[in-house]
This record gives sequence, C-alpha cells and structure tokens, in this order.
Amino acid sequence: MTQHEPSTPVHPASESALIRAYRGERATTPPVWFMRQAGRSLPEYRELRVGTDMLGACLTPALASEITLQPVRRHGVDAAIFFSDIVIPLKLAGVGVEIVAGRGPVLDSPVRTAADVLALPELDPAALAPVIEAVGLTVAELGAVPLIGFAGAPFTLASYLVEGGPSREQLRTRALMHSEPEVWARLLDWAADASGAFLRAQVLAGASAVQLFDSWVGSLSLADYEARVLPHSRRALSHVADLGVPIVHFGVGTGELLSAMRSAGADVMGVDHRIPLDEANRRLGGTTPLQGNIDPALLAAPWEILEAHVRDVVSRGRSAPAHVLNLGHGVPPDTDPTVLTRVVELVHGMSEEA
Repeated sequence: MTQHEPSTPVHPASESALIRAYRGERATTPPVWFMRQAGRSLPEYRELRVGTDMLGACLTPALASEITLQPVRRHGVDAAIFFSDIVIPLKLAGVGVEIVAGRGPVLDSPVRTAADVLALPELDPAALAPVIEAVGLTVAELGAVPLIGFAGAPFTLASYLVEGGPSREQLRTRALMHSEPEVWARLLDWAADASGAFLRAQVLAGASAVQLFDSWVGSLSLADYEARVLPHSRRALSHVADLGVPIVHFGVGTGELLSAMRSAGADVMGVDHRIPLDEANRRLGGTTPLQGNIDPALLAAPWEILEAHVRDVVSRGRSAPAHVLNLGHGVPPDTDPTVLTRVVELVHGMSEEA
C-alpha cells in the first residue's frame, strides 16, 4: 500500500453468503451469479447502450454502474460482477484498442517485437478514476450484495496484444513465447502490472472479491503454463494479496491446469463446463472452494433438461469445501433472461427441499 492509499473498506457485503462461500464456509445451497450476467442478454442493457460504444460505456461511471446493477435487480443473484472489459487497462494506459462488434477487442498496432514491448506506455494510476467512481457508485447501491471486481490474466491480455485481436489458437503468441523468452517475460510483466492495478483500484473502491479471467490459456500445455505464464499471473494477483479479499481464478479449457493456476494466489477456482466439479475437486485435493459450472449451452435447452443439469452441478459441488454456482463460461448473448431468473429461483429454493 502506498503512503496515500486508503485502507481496504469494510462493508456489509463482507458477511454475505457469497463471500462466506469464497472463504470456504459450506452453505445449505450455493450462492449463485453468472459470468457475463451484466450486458448483452438483457433488453434493458441493449436499450441503455444505444448510441454508446462498448469501451465508452465501461468508462462512463454512471452507465457502467447501472449496467452492473441490472442483473441483480432482475435475477436476484447473490453478487454483482463489475461491468467492464479486460482491455480497459490497456485503453487507459494509452494503447490503441477498440471493441469491434461481432469480433471483440482489436488493436491498432499488434505488439510483436522487443521494440514494441518497450514502447508500451505505463498505466498512470490517475487514469483509473472512472473505474474507481463507477465501483463507488455501484457499491453504494448494492448494500449487502457483494461486488466482484475482475481483470484479464497476463496471458490473455498478451494474446490480444500479439495477435492484434481474438485468436482461438494463439499461434503468434505461442511462437513469441518460445522464440523470444525475454521479450515474452517483459510483455507479461507489463500486462500483469496493468491488470493488477486495475484489480487493486476496484477493491480499494469497494469490491468485496476479485476474479482473474484467463480466457485463452487453455491453449497451453501444463509445462508451458508453469514455466512461462504462472509467474506473471502470480505477479498480477500480488497487487491485491495484501487487501484481504477472496481471489477467484478462472480459465477456459483449463482442467489440466487447475492446480497450477491455484498456485498463482487463488482462494477459489472457477471451473469450466468441460469437467465435473467432483473431478475438479479431486484434482485440487479437496481443499479449495469451487465456482461453476453449468454448461451455457443448456440455458437454451428445455427446462426439465436444464433443471436436471443444475441439480447435478449442485450435487457434485457438495464434494468441495464450498461451492458458488455459476456457468462454465459466460452467458450467451441470445439467452432468454427469464431462464437465468428461473435458475436462481430454483437454487435458492433448494434450501426448502433440504
């Protein structure tokens, strides 16, 4: 903590069901929230976004706060996830990046050489002011409902920087990782510090927990992850390690990496839909709270199929020390919002069945 930095705030959400579960306390039924619950699946979001680009919405505090609050009001979820984007720290540092509809983040100039990495601008803490204001507005409205802060993990940010946009295989990224290890390490340290500062600002403004997303790291072998990525994910999370909030780490396609990812500094492991929670718990030695892992595709299935799946996920989650129900990835954009509300009501009603 720097000399002029405020102490970590204490607020009612610190004793919420979600935060207790993140700390390993078993509840009768798991608290529930959904990755990407704020945003494109909600008609009220689409109405609010008319005339505003994605990154502009993220950096307009009142708008970002309202979007964050919308799914809490509609679905009755047990947590809000801050509405932002993993490339916001890049944007605030001065990197040329925009969100292109139907594609995702696109860079003005890819970062592929030692000179490119050295030219990356440092993130000025003052640039985080819109984020701090938005979090403060949101926490004031949420009361006892916790806000989860989030950021992208260094590997995923580096992938966008090197590829110049989304890439499912990260071929240029992995080539750079092996062919220019010193350049790679410098790039990931830059990304780790940008994401770490983003996380820290959210916690100091009132977020009760944080989640580090590694969307593309499932393309790596365990050996490559441990040698060339893990130290940098650990560096990103070190920015909030002294603040006393639970840390969740989540990646897509990372069943083989769970234990290594936990060692980056996570208290809770998010699990995607590719492996069942009881198997994830076994791989983690039965000591780590889990989050997940409804298959997002089944949100479009007939209710009886989705209900059976949700009950199975909850049942398998009981093997872990604690469980927070979520999806195995984000809410698909064409999801019927009433289905999400119904899932929340189902899970909250399970305590009456016990």
